Amino acid sequence: MALTVPSQPLPRRQPLLEQAYQALRQAILTGELQPGQRLVETQLAAQLQVSRTPIREALRRLVDVELAIADEHGAIRVTTVSVRDAIELYDCRLAMESLSVAQACDQATPAQLTELQTLVDQAEKLPPLPQDPLRHYQRLDLDHRFHRLLAQSSNNRYLSRLLDQIFDRMLLLRLQTTRQHPGVLEIHREHRCIYEAIQNRQPDQAVAALQAHLRASRDRVIKALQEGPGVTN
Repeated sequence: MALTVPSQPLPRRQPLLEQAYQALRQAILTGELQPGQRLVETQLAAQLQVSRTPIREALRRLVDVELAIADEHGAIRVTTVSVRDAIELYDCRLAMESLSVAQACDQATPAQLTELQTLVDQAEKLPPLPQDPLRHYQRLDLDHRFHRLLAQSSNNRYLSRLLDQIFDRMLLLRLQTTRQHPGVLEIHREHRCIYEAIQNRQPDQAVAALQAHLRASRDRVIKALQEGPGVTN
C-alpha cells in the first residue's frame, strides 16, 4: 500500500489530526484505499510523515463514521459494504431524497438548475460502459455531485447534512461494485428525467423519477454484490 494523496508531508497549517483524517478519508472515498484493505498505523505514519498519534486518532474517527471497521483481530480495515448495508442505505435514500427533490422543485435557484444541467450534460458525454478507471471515477464523481446538489437545492440544511453522511457510504458501495460491473452506473438518462422535472417545477414527477432511479440503481448494485467475491449479507 502506498498513498499517493497527498504526495508530500502534511503541512503544519492545520492540526495534524484533522489533516491526517482528511487525507485518509479522501484516499478511501477515491478508491486509493480499497474496501477490506488493512490500515496500518506505522505505514500510514511513514507515508504521511507524521507520528503515529494523529494517525491513531484519525483511524478512530474513520471507525466512528463507519468508513473503517475493526475486524475480529482488532485490525483496522476500510469498510466493506454488504448486501444488507446496500438495502438499508437505499431505503434511507429513497425516503430522504424524495423529500429533497420535492423541495428542490420549489427552492432550487437558477444557478443550481444550471449546475444540475451541466452535470447531466457531462454524464451524457461519457462512454456508456467506461473501461478506463479514470472514466469510472468521473462517472462516480458526477453521480455524487448531482445527488449532493439535489440535496443542497432543497434549501434544507439538516437534510443536506444527513444525506452527506449517507453519500460517503454510497461512494464506498459504488467503488466496491463498479470495478467489475461498470453498468451499475447507468445514470445519464435517469438523471436527465429528474433534472427536467425539477426544472419544470413538477414535484410529483420529480419524486417519481428519483424513486425509479434509486430503485433501479439499488437492483443493479445488489446484483453486482451478489455476483462478486466474498459476498456478505
